[in-house]
Amino acid sequence: MARTYVSAVVPATAESVWQVLRPFDGLPQWHPAIESSVLEEGGATTVGALRRLRFAGGDTTVLERLTALDDTARTFTYELVEHPFPVRSSVSTLRVLPVIDTGEAFVEWSAESEEDTADSAAAQTLVEELYGSGLAALQRRFGASRSLREASVD
Repeated sequence: MARTYVSAVVPATAESVWQVLRPFDGLPQWHPAIESSVLEEGGATTVGALRRLRFAGGDTTVLERLTALDDTARTFTYELVEHPFPVRSSVSTLRVLPVIDTGEAFVEWSAESEEDTADSAAAQTLVEELYGSGLAALQRRFGASRSLREASVD
């Protein structure tokens, strides 16, 4: 099992950032790689909801299921249901924490995936780039000029 982890500090309150990230169908509003998100089942904050994402600039789509949502902890978890990627399974978590001394938000996006051995490095790089570009866009949305900090662990 591979674990991918990307994080960033966003120059806004944790609650402000959470309000942008929280709707399960809201990725196209802030992530440049996502062209559209359509809920096929459930509501934008309903555990069990299914969203179909279409990636920008192509015909790639994925279906994901919201498996957990906690407004108090500002976190949600989802899993890949249908996808064209070289992974057998993948569960991702997005979490927003307050940076107490600055009033900013610390955003973490991680995934645990079972990958085909031959494609493991490529799959992990794809996830890092996807999550990293999303967090960089979130920083820009709230006016940050900092560089994104990211790391991955196998």
